[in-house]
Amino acid sequence: MTDYTTRRTMMVDTQVRPSDVTKFPIIDAMLSVPREAFVPDRLREAAYVGENLDLGGNRVMLEPRTLAKMLDALDIHPSHVALDIGCGLGYSTAVLAKMCEFVVGVEDDASRAEDAQSNLSEQGIDNAAVMASPLVEGAAKSGPYDIIMVQGAVAQVPATLTDQLRDGGRMACLFAEGSLGVVRIGHKIDGQMNWRMSFNANAPVLSGFEKAAVFAL
Repeated sequence: MTDYTTRRTMMVDTQVRPSDVTKFPIIDAMLSVPREAFVPDRLREAAYVGENLDLGGNRVMLEPRTLAKMLDALDIHPSHVALDIGCGLGYSTAVLAKMCEFVVGVEDDASRAEDAQSNLSEQGIDNAAVMASPLVEGAAKSGPYDIIMVQGAVAQVPATLTDQLRDGGRMACLFAEGSLGVVRIGHKIDGQMNWRMSFNANAPVLSGFEKAAVFAL
């Protein structure tokens, strides 16, 4: 029988802590959420490897290091309400739920959204909900949010999402730039987004977040 608890500890000790992520709430959340419960059955044995996991349809579960460093840069507080865009099968939403007051996950695949909600319920996580919606639309009815995370790369961030961020709130996005992407943290100040580089990472660009085509007459 696979000892996932030991693998979870090794993930934190070899992938998270060495990446300068040491805040207790992040470490505690990543030690307590069973990553293997939020991946397709075919990937359970690979749940704790240090790379993105292919969920199909050009979608991935971000590697533990990338997720942990995003959480670290966002400076999350227990009173925060978070929006998790492209939550996959619910892992990132579950981790956020351990750190926040409430989390809304968004999935553009209705079946995947249903599976994510089921996975969260099976783990007894009752301060999170997953909605089926185009990723770029977010979940405005439950906003505004203190924290927004995007679980994949973007070429651009639509105003439909930044409008859902509370003034003073923060957003983590992995911007696709050539062969190496850049995670930036956006701070909303007086209604304007101010982006600061945080670290390098990679992931496929999410549907709806591609750069708009420019037409020349």
